[in-house]
Amino acid sequence: MSDEEDAAPAVKRSRVFYGSLEEKERERLRSEVTGGDAVRAGIDAGNINISSGDTLEMEERVSERQQEALAEFERRRRARQITVSTDDAEVKAGLRALGEPITLFGEGPADRRERLRSVLSVVGPDALKKSRKDEERAKRSQDECHQTWYHEGSASLKDARLWLAKYSLPRAMRRLESARAQKDVAEATKTIRQQELHKSLRNLNNFCSQIGDDRPISFCHFSPDSTMLATASWSGLCKLWSVPDCSLIRTLRGHNTNVGAIVFRPQAGVSLDQSDVSLASCAADGSVKLWNLESDEPVADIEGHSDRVSRVSWHPSGRFLGTTWFSMIIVRAGRVRRILHRSRNHDLTSPDGSLAATGGLDAFGRVWDLRTGRCIVFLEGHLREIYSLHFSPNGYHLATGSGDNTCKVWELRNRKCLYTVPAHQNLLSAVRFQPTDGHFLLTGAYDNTAKVWSHPGWTPLKTLAGHEGKVMGVDVSPDGKLIATSSYDRTFKLWLSE
Repeated sequence: MSDEEDAAPAVKRSRVFYGSLEEKERERLRSEVTGGDAVRAGIDAGNINISSGDTLEMEERVSERQQEALAEFERRRRARQITVSTDDAEVKAGLRALGEPITLFGEGPADRRERLRSVLSVVGPDALKKSRKDEERAKRSQDECHQTWYHEGSASLKDARLWLAKYSLPRAMRRLESARAQKDVAEATKTIRQQELHKSLRNLNNFCSQIGDDRPISFCHFSPDSTMLATASWSGLCKLWSVPDCSLIRTLRGHNTNVGAIVFRPQAGVSLDQSDVSLASCAADGSVKLWNLESDEPVADIEGHSDRVSRVSWHPSGRFLGTTWFSMIIVRAGRVRRILHRSRNHDLTSPDGSLAATGGLDAFGRVWDLRTGRCIVFLEGHLREIYSLHFSPNGYHLATGSGDNTCKVWELRNRKCLYTVPAHQNLLSAVRFQPTDGHFLLTGAYDNTAKVWSHPGWTPLKTLAGHEGKVMGVDVSPDGKLIATSSYDRTFKLWLSE
């Protein structure tokens, strides 16, 4: 072994630096960035970006999650403080008011209650109160629309009311004088007359049956002189028939849809000429037409109805015409128009010219004073729609036929229901008092029959059976000798006592 190999290895001396290496490290990095070909190529290629010293703050996602958790805890705290009714019906009503489903699959009353509390904790406890207030406000406004209302009329309306007062007061006076004279008649004589009338009514039989049209016969009405019968059909045709032989006189063409009613003017065939307006009719399309006895075409149209007109009725004077529109009642005389009330009305009747009675699909009847335009009697008692009304000749008894299968007789002097006649097994379509004395009441119904009832007493005297369809209209001739019924089976029948 040589001396070199025996020599000890040289000790590596460590370098000692005084001060910070930060400046030297920066110089080294600067030289590498600016001098290195690979780094420069990366910068040129866009793979290495050297910022100018601007910094961006990182989103604090952890703090957002914390805020969501805190919001959920706060919502649960509010939910615990909300008081919710334990009545399940009220809970369902509250959910419905907030636009939520009232129940979910497999949800019980307790779960439903908690769901309402959870919804209220989000939208706020005042949301339910606000929705209830809105519902009450909407209901109140809807009720106000159905309430009787009045408005100031024109000068022509005032003149018409004065004319109605001057016309009706003498008629009422004559009616009262006739009632006083009838009161002086001996009771035995009254009993004998009543027994004879009841005997003749029990002997009523079908005198004539006539096919009136290809569609159901919806209405029938005798002329004031009892020599003609007018019928209305769903085909849009109205026809005049001679009585009692039931031969066709004339077909009135003008309506294009179901005709609801056709009525004679009070003086038609008595004091009016053939060329004067003698009839009025109405249809489901809102058309109202006036006719004379000479032409097959209407002489005039009454405009202004945008919905179905179910009935028309002449004032006893023949100067005014009332129409029952499915939105309101309108009484017209030339340019005078009086809107009585806004509801779906179905019938209209008037006794001696001072009063008018209306009934509609709201199951309520109303009696109006035409001289003031105010409702003086409110008839409440029927359970379903009122389809027909008629005054007794005595002026204070009013009969109403309803969809609840009953006929009610109202006493207007004490504003109460005098008697409820359980008349039929289906809805009543028409009621009529005897026009001369009011000693009997005629009803027609959808059970295919018409019935005659005594007045007073309201005992059944005769059932007029023979129609194969619903009885849609009935009428009694002004002389009290004939009864007419019209039916869904496209026929009308005349009934006469043997």
